[in-house]
Formats: sequence, C-alpha cells, structure tokens
Amino acid sequence: MILTVTLNAALDVTHFVDEVTPHTSHRVRRTAERAGGKGINVARVLAALGHPVLATGLVAGTTGRILREDLRASGVKDALVPVRGESRRTVTLVSERSGDATVFNPPGPHVDARSWRAFTRRFAELAARADVVVLAGSLPPGPPCDSYAGLVATARDAGAVTVLDTSGAALLSALDAGPDVIKPNAAEIREVTGRSDVAEAAAELQARGARTVVASDGPEGLHAVTREARYRAVPPARLRGNPTGAGDACIAALAAGLAAGSPWPELLRDAVALSAAAVPAPLAGDFRRDLYDQFRTTVSVETPHALDGH
Repeated sequence: MILTVTLNAALDVTHFVDEVTPHTSHRVRRTAERAGGKGINVARVLAALGHPVLATGLVAGTTGRILREDLRASGVKDALVPVRGESRRTVTLVSERSGDATVFNPPGPHVDARSWRAFTRRFAELAARADVVVLAGSLPPGPPCDSYAGLVATARDAGAVTVLDTSGAALLSALDAGPDVIKPNAAEIREVTGRSDVAEAAAELQARGARTVVASDGPEGLHAVTREARYRAVPPARLRGNPTGAGDACIAALAAGLAAGSPWPELLRDAVALSAAAVPAPLAGDFRRDLYDQFRTTVSVETPHALDGH
C-alpha cells in the first residue's frame, strides 16, 4: 500500500479563460472544483493506475467535508484527520490559448499543538501498514518547520520507503532525517542551495542527507542522483498545457516504482512519461493515458556514470 500525506489539503478551484491579462476583468468559460493538494493529486493518479493507495493529512470545516466527498466520488480512499478551522480553496486561472496557469495558494487553517499530536499518532498507525509513504506539499500554519523530519523518521521506523516533495525550510530541515527520495523542482532546489546548475544542486542535497534526489527541470526532464549513479531522463517532446499537476504525476510514478522495486532507469523513464502525459490534461491529478503509454517507450534515459567513491 502507498500512503500519501497532504498536510495542507485544499479544494482546488480552476477557472478556464481565453487569456490571462493583468488589470482586466475576465470572462470564465468553465470552472472545475475538486479535492487537491499535492499528496491528494498523487493519490488520484495512483488510484487511476490501479495501485492500492490511501490518502491522509489534515482537513477542516465545510470545505474539508466537500473535499472528502469529492474523493469518495472519485474512488480515492482517505483517512484524513479533521482539525479546527477551514481548509483552503486554491484558485487557478488557466489560459486556454497558451495553456499557461496562474495559481493562488492561501496559507490554510492554523493547526494547534493538540491537533498536530493527534495527527502524528494516526500517521504512525497508517505508516505501519504502508510500503511507501509520500509526504507532499506545504505545511499549514502552526506545526514547526521540522514537522516533515519527524514524519520521515516515523515512517522509516515503521519500515516504509519515504518520498518527500516540499520546499524551503521544510525541505532543508527534513534532510537530517534521511528521506529515501526527495523531489524538488528546479526553482525549489536553486532556492535552498543557491546553485544555478540543477545537477550540482541535487548532488549537494544528497550530501546533506537525502538518499536519492530527483530534481525536475520542467520540459528538460529529470536529474537524479542516487547512491550509485547520476541519471538524466529527457521527455521525447515539449507539450503545451497546464503543467500544474506534472510534478504530482512524477511523484506518483516514483512511488509506484519504488513499491515495485523497479531499477532506477526504468523508474525514471516512467516518471518522465507520466509527468509529461499530465501536462495536456486540464486538471492536476489527471493524465492522458494514451500519451503515457506512448512516452514510456520513447523517454530517453542517459547512460549513468558512477559517482566518486563507488
């Protein structure tokens, strides 16, 4: 079983307009609402692929109830933990002409110490049943910035493989706990390392505690630094569309591959194929299955070279 964790779950509201233009009003062509947050998007992709997955995290208020109802309707099993307040509603504006997306992310409900302790107890129970634990997204207000470090340690002690997708101080503070895989994007990894070269930045974060670093570089593909080798996986083509859910699809493929024990070249090929197939899909958590099947045979994974000392 793969367990996904979304500490700052949201109801994602997506408005589709002809073109996003600052300082003007916009006529919305259509609107979609669905349960979201990075871990929930990962769970949605995994469920669509037929993998056993359970979504946990924090939800609050009326928005949280709507969010859970949407997950049930979508066939995604959840063990989300209610807290006080109101879950956030994110707003995404998608330009149908260019495919570009503009996203607005509220901070989410404040989580007090008592609620956080209740969640960590529940998380420990769920992690004991999981083969892979995916921890993804931002922290809500309240829990300390090293919260992910504690969750990684709990999952590791339970025998699960951990995949972490977060940014900033939350990412850096989790490195000491030794997550099995971290997956920052190019902007996030440059922010925390100050390095412009994504591959070098990935190597630095591995040296600081992550066992494996998979850094996404948008249409340029993935840079991966494992304990044995460095890899580069490149998509076969640049696709137009909404890239918002591409990183979540990548995480889903990594989690599924780790659960299956796939070798890294195969795992990275699958991750690039699935993330690329998510770009033309209109909503995060969706992907084009026809493109996924096509790209799995055409993604290029460069021949790895051994790291110094191996």
